Amino acid sequence: MAERSTAAVDVADNSGDEPLTAQADQSTADGVAKNRERDTDSDEAQGSGGTEHPGKASPPELHSGHKLARRYRLEECVTRLDGFSSWRAVDEKLRRAVGVHVLPADHARARSVLAAARSSALLGDPRFVQVLDAVEENDLVYVVHEWLPDATELTTLLASGPLEPHDAYQMVSQISSAMAAAHREGLSHLRLNPNAVLRTSTGQWRIRGLAVNAALRGITSDTPQRTDTEAIGALLYTALTQRWPYENDAYGLSGLPKDVGLIAPDQVRAGVHRGLSELAMRALANDGATASRHEAACTTPEELVKAIGEMPRIRPPEPVFTAPPEYQRTTYQQGTYGRPAPHPGATQPVPTPPPPLQSRTGRVLKWAVSALLIAALGLGSWQLADVLMNQDKSDDTKKTQTTDDGDKNSASPKPVITLKIHGAAEYYPDGAAQHPQDVKLTYDNDSSTYWRSKSFTGGPVLAPYKQGVGIVYDLGSEQSLSAASIGLLYGGNYTAATLYAADSLSSSASLSSMTKIADAKTTGKELEISAKTPVKTRYVLVWITAAPYSGTDAYSGDGYKQAITDVKFTG
Repeated sequence: MAERSTAAVDVADNSGDEPLTAQADQSTADGVAKNRERDTDSDEAQGSGGTEHPGKASPPELHSGHKLARRYRLEECVTRLDGFSSWRAVDEKLRRAVGVHVLPADHARARSVLAAARSSALLGDPRFVQVLDAVEENDLVYVVHEWLPDATELTTLLASGPLEPHDAYQMVSQISSAMAAAHREGLSHLRLNPNAVLRTSTGQWRIRGLAVNAALRGITSDTPQRTDTEAIGALLYTALTQRWPYENDAYGLSGLPKDVGLIAPDQVRAGVHRGLSELAMRALANDGATASRHEAACTTPEELVKAIGEMPRIRPPEPVFTAPPEYQRTTYQQGTYGRPAPHPGATQPVPTPPPPLQSRTGRVLKWAVSALLIAALGLGSWQLADVLMNQDKSDDTKKTQTTDDGDKNSASPKPVITLKIHGAAEYYPDGAAQHPQDVKLTYDNDSSTYWRSKSFTGGPVLAPYKQGVGIVYDLGSEQSLSAASIGLLYGGNYTAATLYAADSLSSSASLSSMTKIADAKTTGKELEISAKTPVKTRYVLVWITAAPYSGTDAYSGDGYKQAITDVKFTG
């Protein structure tokens, strides 16, 4: 199973042409990745280089259900253009959705497409939609790439309005740093537009079609870094204003008014963040400044990353909490139950309180009530003291008359004992280990260290691609085990684990040869597993069969994964 999330949304652009079939212009059948990448801009509006014309090679005759390499089953054609076609497909070997570009082997661009795909695949940066395969076979050249069903194009996000300043800041920061890394490896995009930028459900921004989209259309540039930097500036401009920064309309967005030229985003729309507006102008082809702004132009993604780093960081907006409604007293609580409702506008008389007991009779009555209260308090205190004294005597008598029957009926619960772990080994019967050198970190009494699994594309249940991941622990000798407390690094929906009594620390012993103790699952970062009855064993297997989804971190890519920080066994 792949160790990085391998789904994608990338589809080929139509370059302003209508597709040859009506289905190719509609949304995908899975109902998730609904937005097709469609070019509505000219090369001048895009700022890209010239396009070489393809040869007279005809597109391959393919259809839904056709298999490539007896593995990739074509599901739906999303683009058919210039002798190549793009498909949503299924990798039947790994049971995942993928995207496929197909063109004849004698196509004028076949060689360049293969070279671009293989170079992009070598980059391996998770901020780009990954190329999974690039093959020439049976007079066909096809490129297989990720398919991200949970991602949304920037075009779709902008349909409801411009992005919030924090979202636009995150987008330009992540896109700029990703393109800077690509250019350091000699790779450029040359078709960076709102259809090529995706935001995943976890809030990360990813770029699709690195090098490949331009190769499919024969787009080249003498200044690739400047071309990609201007494209990033156009993306930021569009995110701030919901307008395409050129005169032509493109990507479902209106262009700037004719004969006005390039004006700053904060002059197009009110409330635009001033720093982001200036950054967009520095990246676009305007020599970096207007008359009132003299910052140097950014001509490479690296310079753009540096300029973003010099800006004050834009924080996310504070969450808005709705105030609870004011407490409404009922009619009964207001003291008007059973009374006629007052007429609107009528003044209600204020009832006069009864006079206090100021007469001679009233004073006598008050003294009598006070005396009765004092007598009642005295009598109650005397009775309470008598009861307490009798109870003390009864307790003393019981202490001196303890019988054997009383001892039998008052058995105290057995104390809970923490079992010491003497050693551990990773358990991987399929031969695919995770990180066996880190198992000792799960019982070192340090919650900051941990053993982790790799990232998987399917989940939360890891089967059928991998039955599970786990560690076998040695308790030193046969112990009575009743429960386990497992600290986890990742929370979410969900983690499931089972305890087994094993015969040894073997990493390849059959799971069927072990005795199941108990199982449990959680969405938090602490998993408690308790046995109905204690089990005697020396070796205990913690076997994780489901893991939550988590984003990219310093150690692994995004996917379904889990890590164990601490394990404690009790008996």
